[in-house]
Amino acid sequence: MAAVFLHHVVGDLTVGKPDMREFWEGETVEAAMGEIGEGSERAVTVWRRRGEEVVRERERAARFVGILNSLDVVAFLAREGDREKAMGTPVREIVRYNPSLLKEVDPAARLIDALEMMKQGVQRLLVRKSVAWKGVSKRFSILYNGKWLKNSESSPTILPPNLCESTSFPSSLSKENSYCCLSREDVIRFVIGCLGALAPIPLSSISSLAALNNNYYYIEASSPALEILNNFPQNPCAAAVVETSDGTRKIIGEISAYKLWKCDYVAAAWAMANLSAGQFVMGSEDEDQDSLPDFILTSQLENGGIAESPRHKKFSSRSIGFLSQQPLGGLRSTRSMYRGRSAPLTCRKTSSLAAVMAQMLSHRATHVWVTEVEPEENILVGIVSYNDILHAITKNPATVSTVMP
Repeated sequence: MAAVFLHHVVGDLTVGKPDMREFWEGETVEAAMGEIGEGSERAVTVWRRRGEEVVRERERAARFVGILNSLDVVAFLAREGDREKAMGTPVREIVRYNPSLLKEVDPAARLIDALEMMKQGVQRLLVRKSVAWKGVSKRFSILYNGKWLKNSESSPTILPPNLCESTSFPSSLSKENSYCCLSREDVIRFVIGCLGALAPIPLSSISSLAALNNNYYYIEASSPALEILNNFPQNPCAAAVVETSDGTRKIIGEISAYKLWKCDYVAAAWAMANLSAGQFVMGSEDEDQDSLPDFILTSQLENGGIAESPRHKKFSSRSIGFLSQQPLGGLRSTRSMYRGRSAPLTCRKTSSLAAVMAQMLSHRATHVWVTEVEPEENILVGIVSYNDILHAITKNPATVSTVMP
């Protein structure tokens, strides 16, 4: 086990983290759409209000309901016929009740213990920011603002003025009952900052670390996109869209919470309900493709007191934010649209763990698809997710052989 995980505590990861804002289960789906799209975590944690159950404040985690992401919202709107009514539905009716996704931990808890929790399925760590660290079996030194400070159990420490003013420092100076929420992305960001301490694991290939997971969700490109709901992916919340030939699966895109994070949720719901999985991820810009149904848009703006008539528009992947480039002109096949943000994030079996982590963090992705080039390009062989990385970085370095990508 790498010493870096034994000599750091959860509090190290809370520096700079904003206070958590609770999203109540009684708020509407429309409010959740805005919260997810404008937020920084790609999902919202849903909570019961105080008073709805007899729960003490120090048992705050007991009020946690579950996590709602963009794919949950799009899937719900796609199932509903009246989407305007659906957007007024309380979130409690669509969020999956799963309190095991969040665990409240003391800021003095060892980082290795937090990693073990996440390996068992915990996706969020609820950490109080207003209390000093105590109750640990070993005294740790904590790095804040470039200065090493003693633990609260040590002798009193005189803090520099700039630290005394910081609300990030976990002491009685912080706002009472202040919490922050740590995600698995926060852990990976911390890990990539101390790669040297983990050698030789970061330079080892994902295949040698057994970080390549062959158990992934997929949907055929020719199948209705709505079929993803029959086998809804959870961890990660993603399904590959593939074309199968001679027993191999060629990935052409993906349907995931990561890809739908900043999209137009109403347009994406229409596309999921009406298009095949291939059309959903690749869109349609070709002038000769008349088989796709029109996307009906109703303007909410009033013109002289009278609402404008519904307008028919050919669906395109830009309607749901999948493409970052404009058409170059001329006729093109849908396959040529497979680029930019519509392309899934991929790596090879020989890619190093450090390279895969860097990919995920730079794109803020929850996963990377693993592909090979034989017998042709983009043959899907697996996936690497947060959970796979957490298992890999906690391996014993003595059992790992370094394989450069």
